[in-house]
Amino acid sequence: MISQDSIEALKARLDIVDVVGSYIELKKAGGNFKAPCPFHDEKSPSFVVSPQKQIFHCFGCGAGGDAVKFVMEYEKLNYPEALEKLAQTYNFTLTYTDNKQNKPRTKVIEKLNEWYQSLLTHNQTAMRYLQERGIYESSIEKFGIGYAPASNETLNFIKREQFPIKEAIDVGVVGYDSGRNQTYARFIERITFPIYSANGTVVGFGGRTITGHQAKYVNSPETPLFNKSRLLYAYNLAKQALYKKQEIIITEGYLDVIMLHQAGFDNAVATLGTALTHDHLPLLRKGSPRVVMAYDGDKAGRAAALKASKLLSASGFNGGVVVFEGGLDPADMVKEGRIEELNKMFHTAKPFIEFVLDEILSLFDLHNPKEKESCMQEGVAYLKTLSPILQEEYRTYLASRLGGLGVSPSLIRLNSNQRDMQNAPLVQQNRHRDMWELSLIKTVLEHPEFIDQILDVIDPSLLQFHTREFSLALEGKKDAPELMEILIDETILSLENESALNAELITFLMKYYERELKKVNLARTISFEEKAHYIRKYRDKIQKLRRGELVGFNE
Repeated sequence: MISQDSIEALKARLDIVDVVGSYIELKKAGGNFKAPCPFHDEKSPSFVVSPQKQIFHCFGCGAGGDAVKFVMEYEKLNYPEALEKLAQTYNFTLTYTDNKQNKPRTKVIEKLNEWYQSLLTHNQTAMRYLQERGIYESSIEKFGIGYAPASNETLNFIKREQFPIKEAIDVGVVGYDSGRNQTYARFIERITFPIYSANGTVVGFGGRTITGHQAKYVNSPETPLFNKSRLLYAYNLAKQALYKKQEIIITEGYLDVIMLHQAGFDNAVATLGTALTHDHLPLLRKGSPRVVMAYDGDKAGRAAALKASKLLSASGFNGGVVVFEGGLDPADMVKEGRIEELNKMFHTAKPFIEFVLDEILSLFDLHNPKEKESCMQEGVAYLKTLSPILQEEYRTYLASRLGGLGVSPSLIRLNSNQRDMQNAPLVQQNRHRDMWELSLIKTVLEHPEFIDQILDVIDPSLLQFHTREFSLALEGKKDAPELMEILIDETILSLENESALNAELITFLMKYYERELKKVNLARTISFEEKAHYIRKYRDKIQKLRRGELVGFNE
């Protein structure tokens, strides 16, 4: 069992915006962050993350909790599994009450990385390849480039360092062939490029063959640490520069990144042998940079650029595409000293929307009326993924390029469903919200030291609209959806000191006892003696409250 002290220490290290933001796109909304809920289907965002409270809450389905709870729900893990997942991600060593389980996080990847780096300079073929590509020794050190030898040598190193072979398999540096009941190193006679998580922990490798292997490049397999759809090569080295420059350059290869960094483009990263995906967007959203896609001009490169441009433009990213024609790539241009030309290309990248529309237009014979119609339909389908303003702006762009004299923009119909464009209110409109009562409940949640003082003068039954929420708050059930909704709502303010609380309680109690006095005066079902008793009682309380004295509920 994981010790409670260890759990609390891990939670103290976590930032919920960083944790949730590594899974889904978050957008700033006042002091909070919003997104469409990942736990139910919705088009308007009702999912809110509070960095101040370190909780999330969906006003649509009621899901909520802390960072651990989010990982449990998203990854479908139990509580210990979610803690271990987060500990791995954030390079934290958990401790267990069962001493047999008290072992540090495996260091097999880090040790292998150090060993691979030490072997590189002794392999002349690998060093010659890197030198021919124009890579400096300083870059070899900066990026931790290494060399993986024959399979047996790697397996022997792992055994020599006394790492269990199962650990090596679990983190993806060793494979297992069940048919032959045999283990093997996943990186054999390859130049290695260590791949790091955003927080700087090595989680896998990329490998480039230098012995003519059929697969020129290979990556680590998917593991609990390595998910290529959420990682970008060299992001850990580029993140400071991209925050400063407000721009990120995304390329297709390790060598492109390394050479661009050598040339001063230290905001360059690369995808890991896969196209850009939705899972990359939370990482790209950090710092709100302009995104420049630098892709090869071959068929595969243009297809990847088209897919990425559709994704980024539909997600509201600013930026554009640079396509490298004639078999060149960024690494080649750096080696040839064409730095200024590269700089100009990045600054004049074709905007995503124009690139997508032009690529769609290039796929059809616009002299053929039927193909022109098909082209228009595909263009319209894409435009409908954009905001209403951009749809209207680029409708004319598409119409003017549909062959010959183009077509009339009026033929390009973009009948968007306006309901989809309106954000759903965070709180249900058919439910009465008494802001004073909600403020009192938030005060109880945030300042439990005031509870005794409040209960001296107020009973939950006195509240007209939020009795249940008040009772839950008194019980300390902060994970109740109703209370999370209150905690995360910035329009509800808690009372921060005793004097402010007293003043508000006096005002509330004055109104309450004045209502009760009116009820007694209008009552027809109680005796004259009872009525006189309650009238004197309530008038006495009101007089004390007017003098600034708090009166007990049961007095």
